[in-house]
Amino acid sequence: MSLAIATPQPAEEDAAVTALMAAVQPDFLQLLGWDAEVRFLVFPRSHPQFSDSECLVNGCDKMIYYPSQKGLCSGCTRRWKASDLPLEEFVVTAKRYWRATGVIPCRVPQCERAGKNRPSPLCATHLYQQRKIHKLPLEDYLALPEVRPLPTFGPCLVAACDRQRDYLNGYCQAHAQRRRIDQRKGTFGDEDQWRRTTRAVSESGRVSLRGLPDRVVAEILYGLQQRVAEGLRHKDYVLRSVANAARAQQVTALDELTVGGLNRHDKTLVKNFIKHIGRFGLSPETERHKDVWDATAFGLSGRLSFEKITQRWLREATQAWAIDDIPRRRGKNRRRVVQSRINSLVRLSESLRLNRPDHGDDLRLLGRDDVIAFLNRLWFLDEQGELSIHTHVSIARDARRLLVRMRTLGLTQPGQTLHGLPDDFALREEDIPDDPEDSEAGRDLPPEVMRQLCDNLDSLEEISTPDIRTGVELIIDTGRRPDEICKLPLECLDRDEDGSPVLVYDNFKSLRNARRLPIAGATAALIIKQQGRVRARFPDAPPAKLKLFAALVANPYGTKAMTSQWLSTQHRVWVNSLPNFFLPTVVEEDGERVTRMLPFDKEKIFPYAYRHTYAQRHADAGVPVDVLQSLMDHNQASTTQQYYRVGEKRRREAVERVTAMQFDRHGSRVWRQAKTLLDSEHVRRAVGSVQVPYGVCTEPSNVAAGGGDCPVRFRCVGCGHFRTDISYLPDLEAYLADLLKNRERLAAFVDADTWAKAEAMPSDEEIARVRRLVQRVRADLDELTDEDRAQIQEAVTLVRRGRTVSLGMPRVPQPSPDLRPSRTT
Repeated sequence: MSLAIATPQPAEEDAAVTALMAAVQPDFLQLLGWDAEVRFLVFPRSHPQFSDSECLVNGCDKMIYYPSQKGLCSGCTRRWKASDLPLEEFVVTAKRYWRATGVIPCRVPQCERAGKNRPSPLCATHLYQQRKIHKLPLEDYLALPEVRPLPTFGPCLVAACDRQRDYLNGYCQAHAQRRRIDQRKGTFGDEDQWRRTTRAVSESGRVSLRGLPDRVVAEILYGLQQRVAEGLRHKDYVLRSVANAARAQQVTALDELTVGGLNRHDKTLVKNFIKHIGRFGLSPETERHKDVWDATAFGLSGRLSFEKITQRWLREATQAWAIDDIPRRRGKNRRRVVQSRINSLVRLSESLRLNRPDHGDDLRLLGRDDVIAFLNRLWFLDEQGELSIHTHVSIARDARRLLVRMRTLGLTQPGQTLHGLPDDFALREEDIPDDPEDSEAGRDLPPEVMRQLCDNLDSLEEISTPDIRTGVELIIDTGRRPDEICKLPLECLDRDEDGSPVLVYDNFKSLRNARRLPIAGATAALIIKQQGRVRARFPDAPPAKLKLFAALVANPYGTKAMTSQWLSTQHRVWVNSLPNFFLPTVVEEDGERVTRMLPFDKEKIFPYAYRHTYAQRHADAGVPVDVLQSLMDHNQASTTQQYYRVGEKRRREAVERVTAMQFDRHGSRVWRQAKTLLDSEHVRRAVGSVQVPYGVCTEPSNVAAGGGDCPVRFRCVGCGHFRTDISYLPDLEAYLADLLKNRERLAAFVDADTWAKAEAMPSDEEIARVRRLVQRVRADLDELTDEDRAQIQEAVTLVRRGRTVSLGMPRVPQPSPDLRPSRTT
């Protein structure tokens, strides 16, 4: 009779075990060779989630789970290092002379006892007869008629062991030896306790669950099944270690297991088992009335917590809102968004608890004063620095939305949670603070930073993997979101009718699938190379089910995509390993604005910033906003503009630089003391001037008319109200060239009257005035240092954005910008 059967358990425990075992599929038990009497798991070598490559040494059947092992198991690795032989020579010459693990049956036919070892494959009794009594070779001894099979001594008394006793002492050969060793060490103790807690003999690919309570066995089997369904790989030694720990501690359930002495792999496995066991029988009905929800019951990950909402009516109403809201959520951050909304009502609950004598428990007593107290508390927390202005606005807005939604759900009707809630307990539209002005220009990266990043892509591959490098390159080249790139199918490359490559991807954020993005040939080559790597890794998998960036773990069939979080993590490690990115930056020292080479903040370099950079480079290249909107796959042009608009802070810095080099019609510097007048100049820029050809006009009536009431017919360079600056230098140069060209053409034209030619002929005074302006601006520019000149050029680029005026004429499309510095496509 096997000692592996646990002691009887209470009826409710038996029911729980029965339900858990009923959830384990028979096919799964058959896969692992499970026998309820034997209680051993046998890892199938043919299954990718229970095996890996075998040791390269001939005759060694151990598994190789880590690439760092170079194809050798841990034992063979030790022998190789001790041999001082090259790996290739060791693999060829190594022989399996070390002792094998396992039971060798006695060679005497029908003998039920185990043989001693492979060189002596006879049980102890027959071996004694062969060597001491008959003194014959093995084959001659087996031929003797008096040699008879012997019955077994019975099973080993160690609960975890399925071997037969070797002697009448009650233990198999291995445990008899282990018992003697423990006795010599003084660690043997009580023999009954030793039998219950001693582990089984470790054998590759076999895990003993004998000696464990039925509930622990059921929990391990169920947890293992759920992990296999997730695509996770399992190692026999990790599961064996967990089973041995449960047996040694004599736990009745896995959640009783003390994991302090286990390594991180064992702890992860136990934690994962407990997670799946806790979700057994989980449903929205079982969770919705709890204070903390397991979000997996609602198709999310993690947990949703309502426990900080102390008023019961508000907590139940928030739960009712969540039940209604969750199915309508989409995207990868659904749980975080829902929890953020819940946390807004946590703030409301906190305000009611602090400001009301009844702590807000009686909803019938609430009113407008409680709403005002809540709003004042948000402002107080904002002033104290506990909330940012963005969080402040978000909390107020979310609280208003949820309270309105609760009313529309009918929760204030008789018999419902909020029945009796006064109508004036509500946030009005005017209660919500205005959104703070966005002072940043988007999150695009400067060209100098992008150039250095692209120059160091080889080091990214060294630090991580070719997959990570290719993923980052595709984000840079295509401007897609990291999640969209990571989840690309293997067959994501298509061709237009003219043969040009096209990337086919899914816009998960907006639920628009099969989007088509024209890409460069070099980008297509990256995809083709990556496809080859994936096919080599999963040669037998159907290509239609493979991912272009297949996850490295828990992905035996190549159908699971690499996560954008993993790509971001590897990208962060790479960026942090690079030298600092120094950029010219304007700083104020002793009241003077000077330029210094300062390091760029590496925290601003993350995968999503490449999408902003993609948009900014197209915008700088003059791509119309409607075209860029299509490239970015945005529904609204306003969304596209947020990706590359110039923020007020950067615009102000740019204006300060170009204003410092502003000239009147005579070429005289206007703002030599610009730093003392910049505040008023910024106001004047908005309301005191109007843009005219090659500069701005400050004549009041013309400004009031939007530039349409010029008394000198736009001869701006001859007007005292005209101002220009260095940002108009390209326009002035083009205008001068045009004036000279027109003068030559008119001089050669003979078919016009003299008065017509005189009227159309550019005057010498205008040409001289424009030439003097150009020379004056260029002279001031040449006086600058290289560093200041670079800063001026950057400021000019910012100021000139958005200055283009469309006259309704068709335009020739500009070529796509080079998104990858130092690379030709």
